[in-house]
Amino acid sequence: MSIALIDYGAGNLHSVHNALVKAGAKDVVLAADGDAVARADRIVLPGVGAFRACRDGLYGLPGVVEAMTEAVHTRGVPFLGICVGMQLLADTGEEFGSHEGLGWIPGTVRLIAPADPSIKVPHMGWNDVTPATPHPLIEAGEAYYLHSYHFAASDPAHILATTRHGGALVSAVGRDTIIGVQFHPEKSQFYGLSFLSRFLDWKP
Repeated sequence: MSIALIDYGAGNLHSVHNALVKAGAKDVVLAADGDAVARADRIVLPGVGAFRACRDGLYGLPGVVEAMTEAVHTRGVPFLGICVGMQLLADTGEEFGSHEGLGWIPGTVRLIAPADPSIKVPHMGWNDVTPATPHPLIEAGEAYYLHSYHFAASDPAHILATTRHGGALVSAVGRDTIIGVQFHPEKSQFYGLSFLSRFLDWKP
């Protein structure tokens, strides 16, 4: 089974690669063109940094967005987005202006704005993952987060898990063969590796 790990300068690429291997992946390909994505049995989109920079990097790769779209929406290839890779699934991101996302899961990525001024932004460190609806990949536990913007999903049915940081924040979204997580499985020790192992075994 081939896993295409999208290589678009997202920063946490090698940590995610190492975590996938530890979780049991045998064939992880750093994919920077459409052909590599088209051959994959699983697709993983990592991401750290600003929404626009990640979006521009992704769309700057020849044929990758088109190949991802065909793989996921036509052939039903399982897809995982991590942190900003999850946020790029939204319609729009509001970091440093308004920028168009992939639009695969309706919603907007907005600045975390807790009502309590003592709640710090970014949301950083270990926090709960609380399932919102049954899903084979999501289990209750604790994972590592680092983000200042959050995914405001338009349809509650797409929210798979939440966490608390000055109010409820979405920690996982999904539909069909797509899942995105706000937490970093590659930094979440046993919980993160277990999650990645379930993704590798997932047959949606």
